[in-house]
Amino acid sequence: MVRLAKQYGRYGYRKIAELLRIEGWQVNHKKVERLWREEGLQIPQRHRKRKRLYHKDSSVIRLRPRYRNHIWSIDFVHDKLTSGRPYKMLTVLDEYTREALCVAVRTRMGNAGVLEALYPLFLKHGKPEFIRSDNGPEFIAENFQTWLTKVGIKPIRIYPGSPWENGYNERFNGTLRREVLNAEWFTSIKQAQVVIETWLKQYNHIRPHQALNLKVVGQIQLTKPKIITLIQYVDVFFFFKETKILNRVGKIAT
Repeated sequence: MVRLAKQYGRYGYRKIAELLRIEGWQVNHKKVERLWREEGLQIPQRHRKRKRLYHKDSSVIRLRPRYRNHIWSIDFVHDKLTSGRPYKMLTVLDEYTREALCVAVRTRMGNAGVLEALYPLFLKHGKPEFIRSDNGPEFIAENFQTWLTKVGIKPIRIYPGSPWENGYNERFNGTLRREVLNAEWFTSIKQAQVVIETWLKQYNHIRPHQALNLKVVGQIQLTKPKIITLIQYVDVFFFFKETKILNRVGKIAT
């Protein structure tokens, strides 16, 4: 228990109890909590459950995910290197499985950079039916919206000033900041990308998720991914290349 607590310093006793059961120990969370207190380990504070948010007409604010590749959510996280140079991370999450599909680290990233990060994900995991995002300029750009339409994906944009409507991704971003960005100092973009990718493997394949009844992402029963058809693949490929060329020409012209 102490070994796991040292290895995963941000985990509470419930997650550690689940990891112990995975290793073959027959223990329940109450026994682990008692031993946890005896060892003087940190006990996570209990928080009051917040009420769900509704519109005035009593309709639920956001569409709920029902299966894999139903809804992906995307967002940006910002941080600085030790030199003070800012950088940004694009996070992509499958809301149903809670799988972190990507954390792309760049010094700058516009709508072309978002397309470049999403393109290989569609080929690897299949395409989602919806992509949820805020109203940032990278996400509402015409090139980005046209690209999604060509692939057959419906965009969902949250209300301005309402980040809780993108709650799945916001929670993941908070976990990323607590467990990585607040615990590490990075001297380069490459170092940040390597450390974050290592953490992503732990997040997706080792970490028990409370929202999944303390199961890891790999234990969730998945449906067959919706693969892009050959015609869509060709259209999107050439549109993707054309978008990159136009963006480069625009930069040279300015």
